[in-house]
Amino acid sequence: MDHSAHHTDAAHDHATHEARHDGHAQGAVSWGMAAKATLHCLTGCAIGEILGMVIGTALMWGNVPTMVLAIALAFVFGYSFTLFAVRRAGLDLKSAIKVALAADTVSIAVMELVDNAIVALTPGAMDATLSDGLFWSALLGGFAVAFLITTPVNKWMIGRGKGHAVVHAYH
Repeated sequence: MDHSAHHTDAAHDHATHEARHDGHAQGAVSWGMAAKATLHCLTGCAIGEILGMVIGTALMWGNVPTMVLAIALAFVFGYSFTLFAVRRAGLDLKSAIKVALAADTVSIAVMELVDNAIVALTPGAMDATLSDGLFWSALLGGFAVAFLITTPVNKWMIGRGKGHAVVHAYH
């Protein structure tokens, strides 16, 4: 038996397995997979943004510092979901940080750009308080539109082995 041929076949099988996730070949990513990755991102972003808005409002900060805090916390919470998942899978901290940055940066950035643009462009939303329905409708509407825009971005990235696809090797 030719052991080198067997080793090559095993390496090919492993590479083929790595290029697939949930039965989809790289490039053939389902909308469901992209939506799941986007929802994962949206959850972290929403927690961070809402917490930032609550803290900024409670401290009576202006719109700009509150928005900066909300965006920063959106990235922190967005990355943390991936970071904890890959750490749980056994990655060391440095490698886990690299995976989280590679997996989520574009997704979080697109989501934050869209969501914050919608809030900023909604008349009166920037001056609304936490008890105002306008604040919540602008924020939640922004999240909904951001989800719709970010999902195709994630689908495209996962199909090319980028973005959330880098996390799949550790699930």
